[in-house]
Amino acid sequence: MTMEEYMLPCLSKTLFGVECLGCGTQRALVLLFQGDFIGAFKMYPAIYTTLLFFIFLFLHFVDKSRNYTKTIIAFAIINACVMVIAYYFKHFY
Repeated sequence: MTMEEYMLPCLSKTLFGVECLGCGTQRALVLLFQGDFIGAFKMYPAIYTTLLFFIFLFLHFVDKSRNYTKTIIAFAIINACVMVIAYYFKHFY
């Protein structure tokens, strides 16, 4: 059995036949855990900004002594931009 058999299918791709902005995230995470950092980036370019976003989001809830709001907003904007640009290049370039 491969790891892909346990992955959740993309609802957008299943219902409409169009990949969403997050398609490839699960496979990129698997590649990242296997140590294939370049392969993970090629699979889903926003993997690193997404991970940084979730790390700071986690810190925001755990570490109450610091304010991570501006950092979270910045990473959310950067992550959204990377996702849209990667989606554009994947489908239209």
